[in-house]
Amino acid sequence: MSTFVTGTEIPAKTFVINRAALVQYANASGDQNPIHQNEEFAKSVGLENVIAHGMYTMGLVGQYVAEIAGGSFKVQDFSARFTKPVVVPADVDVELVVSAVVGEVTEATAKLEITATCNEVKVLGMTKAVILL
Repeated sequence: MSTFVTGTEIPAKTFVINRAALVQYANASGDQNPIHQNEEFAKSVGLENVIAHGMYTMGLVGQYVAEIAGGSFKVQDFSARFTKPVVVPADVDVELVVSAVVGEVTEATAKLEITATCNEVKVLGMTKAVILL
């Protein structure tokens, strides 16, 4: 996006998350916590089902921000709070839908207010980024 105007809604992007993606992320990150891969274990600790790694979810949102900015080197700040887990049942692709609205714009930066949902449930809160123009 070359022009940033306060209030502009940036088109949403959908990321598909499934159990295979969780295994790949676990292997790449070294986070082998069984709540991300073992349904029986996840349920035994009170979860609805296996859940996506929070940092994987945030990483996908970060990818969205970097694409909007024109590269990760233009992302000056990025933050979020984990509010709800992304539940990933076996043999199901779930969709993480990420969108943004342009907030304050200066000569050098644009602030983004970001929304990330899965099954219409907000999974990250207070998600914001500042990108360099």
